[in-house]
Amino acid sequence: MLDTQLMQEGLALMAFGMGFVFVFLTVLVLSTTVMSLLLRRLVPAPAADAAPRPSAPAAADGNSDELMVVMSAALHRYRQRHRR
Repeated sequence: MLDTQLMQEGLALMAFGMGFVFVFLTVLVLSTTVMSLLLRRLVPAPAADAAPRPSAPAAADGNSDELMVVMSAALHRYRQRHRR
């Protein structure tokens, strides 16, 4: 076999392989998009809450200082036990 024929066959095989991968990835993206659109239409939207819940209860002024002391002690104890 001549070098030019071997090079041509290699380039043809490379183009075929790259084309196959391109077509496969295109089909994969299209099928994922179609499935996503289909699921959006079939699955009902979640019901919205009437009133949003507060994330954390507001602490009174007196409890704020006590809470800070308790949290500091807990953090100090944790760091003592888990030294690196």
